Amino acid sequence: MLAISYSSMLTAISVLWLAVRAFVCVRQGQICWKRELELILVYICIIVVARFTFFPFSKVDGHIQPLLFDSASVWPPRINLRPVVYLFDYPTLREALLNFIGNFAMFIPIGIIWPLVFRKLDTPGKVISAGVGFSLCIEILQLPFFDRVSDVDDLLLNTLGYLTGYGIYLMVKWIAKLIKRR
Repeated sequence: MLAISYSSMLTAISVLWLAVRAFVCVRQGQICWKRELELILVYICIIVVARFTFFPFSKVDGHIQPLLFDSASVWPPRINLRPVVYLFDYPTLREALLNFIGNFAMFIPIGIIWPLVFRKLDTPGKVISAGVGFSLCIEILQLPFFDRVSDVDDLLLNTLGYLTGYGIYLMVKWIAKLIKRR
């Protein structure tokens, strides 16, 4: 069995992020600090989502529990493809609401930040594709870990959160245009 700590995953994400950003800067022959600061918001979204989607929410002795990989437990994968059936199937209402609100709320900032930072996300179709694609990647990446479940409800709630964030982004953009006209 392999135990992956959050700090190990955070280090891996950070090293990969820095390598990609260094490659882009070298390729462009310059560093655009404004762009790099914008992209830091995307990085923060990724590490926060990684924390709450891959690692158990509860802590033991103040520590985040590791992500567990056991090759003997990979098959059959734990997948729920029936929407809404298990949405509130938790021991307590508090846990059910935490799952519901957490999956929804965690993606609201992404729906605001990504269209702001990635200017090619300029149509609702592209925005929806990006949000669904990111959430789907998370669900697929959870498949090999026996203590995680890939769930269509998570995909739906993440997408609704992302779309809510996108709606907030559009509303703020619209209000800013109105104020500019005055």
